[in-house]
Amino acid sequence: MDLKKLREEIDELDSKLADLLNQRARKVIEIARAKSRGKKSYYSPGREKKIIMRLIKENKGPLSSDALEEIFHIILKTSLSLEKKLKVAYLGPPATFTHQAAIKSFGKGADLIPMRSINQVFAEVEKKQADFGVVPIENSTEGVVSHTLDMFLNSDLKICSEIILEISHHLLSRGELKKITKVYSHPQALAQCQNWLEENLPKVKLIEVESTARAAQKAAKETDSAAIASDIAASLYRLRMLASHIEDRANNYTRFFVIGRHYAEKCGNDKTSVLFSIKDRIGALYDMLSPFRKYGINLTKIESRPTKKRPWEYVFFVDFVGHKDDEPVKKALSELEEKCLFLRILGSYPRED
Repeated sequence: MDLKKLREEIDELDSKLADLLNQRARKVIEIARAKSRGKKSYYSPGREKKIIMRLIKENKGPLSSDALEEIFHIILKTSLSLEKKLKVAYLGPPATFTHQAAIKSFGKGADLIPMRSINQVFAEVEKKQADFGVVPIENSTEGVVSHTLDMFLNSDLKICSEIILEISHHLLSRGELKKITKVYSHPQALAQCQNWLEENLPKVKLIEVESTARAAQKAAKETDSAAIASDIAASLYRLRMLASHIEDRANNYTRFFVIGRHYAEKCGNDKTSVLFSIKDRIGALYDMLSPFRKYGINLTKIESRPTKKRPWEYVFFVDFVGHKDDEPVKKALSELEEKCLFLRILGSYPRED
């Protein structure tokens, strides 16, 4: 076939695709009405995960599974905005990595509300001023965000989904590299770029601020200052990128939680997070973890935190593969609950690969 004929066929397929997408959108609006009548949650990460998993399984190419997932990710987030314009609180200001995680999870059609602290994100969701919140939980280089874990000690909010972002840090400024005297950033970002800073800017003053985006805001007002932040922050705050990808480790990822007031539905590829406290005695932690081994449940993370109520009293945060409604998980948690002072299921949610 000649090029003109092939392009005509592509145009015809594009028109059919557009028509099918609009048919799908009309069905989504009908579903939104049904959810409203049944008082069901509009955000359904488990359902979204099931759709993606099914399409990847059915995919016969030549589109790769990654490409297909990316296309349907946009379709699903656009559909979500048709159902309801959700209010989502996140650790701001705009252009933080948490902002990027919120966009990834809810799309640009959501009403994304920047908060100055993790406490405020939790408070907005608890007070029903926001439908959901997005907070950082851990980084592959620097470890857990302890303040987020601590918030779960006194909150009834649930973990609805997790988001994993690959993090790239850039040095942003209005001025020139040789004239930089101060570098602003979040403590974790500064730590993740420590080797680069020591090698390239050994004499500059490092100043910690509440977020990478806040660092970009401050650097935008001072010609002798720089910020370690994202490429989105460079564009938003009109800063030059003096150096790119300055993180010390190439595989640098941050995990985020979407928090809400209800548990997420099961998708078949789930993870569960629990919080529990134990009596201080020899072999106590071993006894707590034995039910997971007994029922063949794979633990992916364990973290301890002080309760801040009594000296040397700790709680444990555990992540494991499976959903709270799976029979082996229910049995393991039932046995665990008998052995500990208290047990709280923080959430079961789709597992991010």
